[in-house]
Amino acid sequence: MSQDHRVVLDNRRCVIIPSYNSGALLEKTVRSVLAYWRPVIVVLDGSTDGSQQTLKDLAVSEPGLYPIVHQQNAGKGAAVLSALEFAAERGFTHAAVFDADAQHLAADIPRFMEASRANPTAMILGRPVFGSEAPALRVKGRCFGNWWTNLETLWGGIQDSLFGFRVYPISPSLEILHGIRGGRRFDFDTQLVVRLYWRGIPPLNIPTPVLYHHSEAGGVTHFRYLRDNLLLVAVHTRLTLLAITLLPRLLRLRARPQLRFP
Repeated sequence: MSQDHRVVLDNRRCVIIPSYNSGALLEKTVRSVLAYWRPVIVVLDGSTDGSQQTLKDLAVSEPGLYPIVHQQNAGKGAAVLSALEFAAERGFTHAAVFDADAQHLAADIPRFMEASRANPTAMILGRPVFGSEAPALRVKGRCFGNWWTNLETLWGGIQDSLFGFRVYPISPSLEILHGIRGGRRFDFDTQLVVRLYWRGIPPLNIPTPVLYHHSEAGGVTHFRYLRDNLLLVAVHTRLTLLAITLLPRLLRLRARPQLRFP
């Protein structure tokens, strides 16, 4: 990896990487992020793949890397919640959530953080740019969830409801997650982005590539199409019903000018 860039050290914005049995891709992802940004908080959510020792060894030699270990798997949302609480206790105001499967471009982290600094009241949302190697089912399947999210926000500007590369303002995110029962598993990304929008947090979308190379490093997906799609259908149904009661607020939010970032 080229090292002709500066590693950013920030005491207000951190990176959170939730991981569950990510295999060899976890270390690859963590090292790539550390090359661009620190601090980094990694949550091992009940992993049984030996990554706990790998991460502990890495933390010894890499300042600014903070491991959190869940003894049992509680879900992506629960893992991010633990990291957000950890970050808030240490004075951080914003956190970039970055998936552990090496599908995001670490070099884009400074760009996302710069957008967050310029728009501190906003949520910075990655808009995935898929290459020709991306599975068609994955690309087309997310259109269904995005349609629901647009309905729940009256097409307020959230361009992707599921992408895992985002910068969240920590305080309102914690208030939302502490106030709902859900948002602890694969419904996390959708629940939080919609509810933040309802609270008046504007979205700022930034295109970023999606990298597919699971076959190279033995990565796996823990998304189960029937189980997790049923969960998302239930979540969207609930959010849509709640959105009806928020219609006057949504109309006001929809009238705001949408944010842009160079």
